Amino acid sequence: MAAYFSLILVLVTLGSGLIWLLDVKVFKPKRLASLSAAQSNGQISEEAAAKITQEPAIVETSRSIFPVIAFVLVLRSFLWEPFQIPSGSMMPTLLVGDFILVEKFAYGLKDPVWRNKLVETGEPKRGDVAVFKYPVDTRIDYIKRIVGLPGDTIRYRNKQLYIKPACDSGENCQDFQLVSRSLVNRDEYFQGPYPLTRYTEQLGEVSHDILVNTQRPDPIGMFFQEDGVPRGDFVVPEGHYFGIGDNRDNSTDSRFWGFIKDEHLVGKAVAIWISFEFERSEDSLLPTWIPTGVRFNRVGGIS
Repeated sequence: MAAYFSLILVLVTLGSGLIWLLDVKVFKPKRLASLSAAQSNGQISEEAAAKITQEPAIVETSRSIFPVIAFVLVLRSFLWEPFQIPSGSMMPTLLVGDFILVEKFAYGLKDPVWRNKLVETGEPKRGDVAVFKYPVDTRIDYIKRIVGLPGDTIRYRNKQLYIKPACDSGENCQDFQLVSRSLVNRDEYFQGPYPLTRYTEQLGEVSHDILVNTQRPDPIGMFFQEDGVPRGDFVVPEGHYFGIGDNRDNSTDSRFWGFIKDEHLVGKAVAIWISFEFERSEDSLLPTWIPTGVRFNRVGGIS
């Protein structure tokens, strides 16, 4: 249902607007003409006049909801849209239960149905946390951190991220650069029985934290492979981006399914507007989707 929400919103907005417009241009003048004719034949009561000019229920409903849903359509399609974080692939930056605000105009204004770009407003930058349509199934929204830009070569080996920036000529071209990181702590988070190591990573101008499971070997055999490129290296094509989760060993991302097309980009995650805890025990009488608490300390911008 969520995958078709934009289409449903457009259809409801269009339908209610057309009904209201048709009434204003066609049926309302006819009702007023009927009232005028009735009054010319003699005085009529206010009740009779109100009955003659009364709007049909569908027109009254359309007139009431059109401004509201039109505002929601514009807001959601071109400005900001709320999303919920359903998994831990972006921990510790984003946790399950975080509700984030996505800036829809960050990567171009797109129509809400066919997603054709109408106006160029910007492109993803290295380090952005981006929402996009999952390339394997575009009905699903994914969120990852952009680490590779068009023309870059990304290498992921032994829990380390390397970037060879795009270069048009052989002059001043850089080789692979190890993305620097510093240890924060261990044992704060766990993946099953395994403690995760937390680092602060410096990705261009963006400083953010990541989690690494040092007990788990990299699943190199499952990595996406391009023709003529060693497994574990990824050459980002033009018009595409490479996204990876901050929870490096608990994220299905570009390492496994490839690249993010520009046309699949939804927007940039810019803030957490509310965050709920869902730590209800199995014997609780309340359903698991009811929050157990609010994490006010998580409200704010996303880095």
